Amino acid sequence: MTEEDLHLIAQYTNDFLAFSYYRTTTHEAGQPYFGDTGGDVGTENPYIPTSEFGWQIDPLGFRYTLNELWDRYGVPLFPVENGLGAYDQIVNGEINDNYRIEYLRKHLLAMLEAVRDGVNIMGYTYWGPIDIVSAGHNDIEKRYGFIHVDMDRQGNGTLNRTRKKSFWWYQSVIKSNGTCLIK
Repeated sequence: MTEEDLHLIAQYTNDFLAFSYYRTTTHEAGQPYFGDTGGDVGTENPYIPTSEFGWQIDPLGFRYTLNELWDRYGVPLFPVENGLGAYDQIVNGEINDNYRIEYLRKHLLAMLEAVRDGVNIMGYTYWGPIDIVSAGHNDIEKRYGFIHVDMDRQGNGTLNRTRKKSFWWYQSVIKSNGTCLIK
């Protein structure tokens, strides 16, 4: 990067900041942040719940991150990826993914608190609306979506779609513009 590049970056700043937030990562003093970490760059925080995939679920950390980014950059924020991957179980043709609803409810409320703190949030997107192969896990079994896709890790299945309980819940959040979260 040249001095001219740095000047251009300083002169033409971003209008907003888009970022992903799924979990909190804690670092231990003396441990490497870069290099060969085996893909594990954090230390488990015993005070934060952990998902079945080892992710530390921390909506307060989301609020903290929103405030930190707002204070640091002063441009509208756009969380473009936020979600929970889990093993979903189909029981009697339905998926009652209350764990996903709880994750999302707590993160949306944390975002509301950040707005009340004065953070300018211009939008939000959940990752992802429909089950896809997880890029980080390389497997369809780690499902994020509000809509289940009938496909196994070998690519077998009908590809039929089934709306999960979280689909109907999130639909009500959108219809109420979030007011159903604070009743």
